[in-house]
Amino acid sequence: MKNRVVITGLGVVSPNGVGRDAFSKAIKKGKSGITFHQQLADLNFSCCIGGIPQVSEEKKLEYLTPLQLRGFNSSGILYGCMAGIDAWKDAGFSIDVESQLDFDSGTVFGTGTSGVEKFREAIYKLDDNQVKRLGSTVVVQTMASGISAFLGGILGLGNQVTTNSSACTTGTEAILMGYERIKSDQAKRMLVGSCSDDGPYIWGGFDAMRVMTYKHNESPEQGSRPMSASASGFVPGAGAGALVLESLESALERKATIYAEVLGGHINSGGQRKGGTMTAPNAEAVQRCIEQAIVNANISADDIDTINGHLTATSKDSLEIENWTKALNRTGNDFPYINSLKSMVGHCLAAAGSIESIATVLQLKDQFVFPNSNCEDVHTEISALISEEKIVTQLLKTNLNIAAKASFGFGDVNACIIFKRYN
Repeated sequence: MKNRVVITGLGVVSPNGVGRDAFSKAIKKGKSGITFHQQLADLNFSCCIGGIPQVSEEKKLEYLTPLQLRGFNSSGILYGCMAGIDAWKDAGFSIDVESQLDFDSGTVFGTGTSGVEKFREAIYKLDDNQVKRLGSTVVVQTMASGISAFLGGILGLGNQVTTNSSACTTGTEAILMGYERIKSDQAKRMLVGSCSDDGPYIWGGFDAMRVMTYKHNESPEQGSRPMSASASGFVPGAGAGALVLESLESALERKATIYAEVLGGHINSGGQRKGGTMTAPNAEAVQRCIEQAIVNANISADDIDTINGHLTATSKDSLEIENWTKALNRTGNDFPYINSLKSMVGHCLAAAGSIESIATVLQLKDQFVFPNSNCEDVHTEISALISEEKIVTQLLKTNLNIAAKASFGFGDVNACIIFKRYN
């Protein structure tokens, strides 16, 4: 049995908006969430800007209990719990610690590195011979599957509860993993998404690689410039995105709000061959990923109205556009609209795919294309391939039916997913 799979809940914790409504308003306005961080400057970072969600102590208590927050120091798990709980409620489900175990619902919730600040805290205590003062929550705050463990317990999920980790591809991959589980009738509902910690201990390695911009410490909102000729590297970000996937039959039975349908997608790897490396994509594999996603979704390349790209504001943006043109066999004015959320929030690493997928789904639901900020000077290699009119810099209200979202991560791993407007 192959079920149709729809999206019935959204939750997002983003640098430019916490909560679905705030996030939706922000992306329509092109609002940036990128700011200067003195801590990075004090640590001698070249890039001293980044996107960090604004979450008050009072806000945390809306999601986690005082007991859960005691000694809590894992920003990614916090963001993931917030996004996951919001998505679950948005889908119409209540949260009750005394509820019955739900064997029809599970989660695939990804991360990159979890609880690095808690790790640092624990290491210092261990080095100071204070092992007995580590506390009882160090393990759950620092294990990779900490986020899915937290959500599984809070929501009482009895189906598969797991965490995936595939660098920048993590969130998009998680959606496809949950989709496959529902499609094959192994679950009725799956909470899917991803999260990422913020701060110097996550971002430092990228600063050392010199892949982050150092030119906009005085103008943070102009720092992230995907597809721009003046792009000078990515801006780091953090947060979480969560979606409730559900079989169409279950959603209709509950009379749930349906945001969009997941038609299918594809996951592959370039194997670090043919130009692919630990940090660079194998173009052949990227194109194959897009092509196979289209086949699996049972659509034509000509059906795609808009693309939310990976597009990080690095030297690989032009190559990504070239890969899209070859995979779709569409160029110039025939190319779909394309945008990059990273222009507003930076590169949210493991959380990027899920946050960006939510932005893509909102576009289908509300019929708009959000603007590409900081792209008044389209890179000449890109403008030679596609019409600049397809890279909108102002909010565009238009008819959209099918959208593609792709992520390409370190390790030469790829994922592409196809969403459709639900009528």
